Amino acid sequence: MAEHTTGHTSSAEMGCGTSEAVLEPVLETRRLTVTAGAETILRDVNLAVPARSVYGLIGPSGAGKSTLLKCLNRLVDLQPLLRVEGEVRFQGRSLRDGTLHPDDLRVRIGMLFQQPVVFPGSIQHNVVFGVRRQTGVRRRDLPGIAESALREAALWDEVKDRLRKPAATLSVGQQQRLSLARALASRPEVLLMDEPTSALDPRSTRAIEELVRELKERHTIVLVTHDLGQAQRVSDWLGCLCLQDGAGELLETACCAELLESPKCQAVADFLRQSGGRTEA
Repeated sequence: MAEHTTGHTSSAEMGCGTSEAVLEPVLETRRLTVTAGAETILRDVNLAVPARSVYGLIGPSGAGKSTLLKCLNRLVDLQPLLRVEGEVRFQGRSLRDGTLHPDDLRVRIGMLFQQPVVFPGSIQHNVVFGVRRQTGVRRRDLPGIAESALREAALWDEVKDRLRKPAATLSVGQQQRLSLARALASRPEVLLMDEPTSALDPRSTRAIEELVRELKERHTIVLVTHDLGQAQRVSDWLGCLCLQDGAGELLETACCAELLESPKCQAVADFLRQSGGRTEA
């Protein structure tokens, strides 16, 4: 096996025979490096995410997967001790070229966290919490926006008769779908998901995974997961971050089945073996 398969990976190189392969990536990083003082968290990460696909990020704890995700919509800027070098591009434009305000960027690139984020107030208030602050959104349109987002998050039928009830009365699984509905209400082009099922029971986990498979028809999704079974069930592409000399590096990226069954990088093969993944090559 090759020791390392780093270097820039274009969407064409990630082809898998799909028509998306000839398109420019929606999200792309070039030599992305993140440091905290003398500590390097991520080193020279080159990533290309094709449109309307699920790109899974796997790897051991501490390899920088969540940090990488936060770089993709500049949430990393809210951590002032971190220094970011290299480039992140969204639809061909650098995130730092001054043409897109970070708040506007985070509308277009939404994020779902490990734990559901529920604000005080009603279910409907939670769904439209962000979108009501966008310019051009009329107050009378909010109920329709809420309904559309709740339907897309497969939660409408469960809450349509109690939209004015406190959001905190929902189960944890419903709260996570409510958080997803809030992100979807802003009609993002990309959804970043940071272990969205880690706090959920198996039934709620299956519901979120089914949603992920449906949502990729309209959105591009980047999913961080520690569950290799989940990665296999929902991902079209996989990237594996591993620690190399104390920093996270993207050692291999490929079609999901190819990476799980025939990893080319020894460190990736070792990680999959230790995690129970298949390494037939």
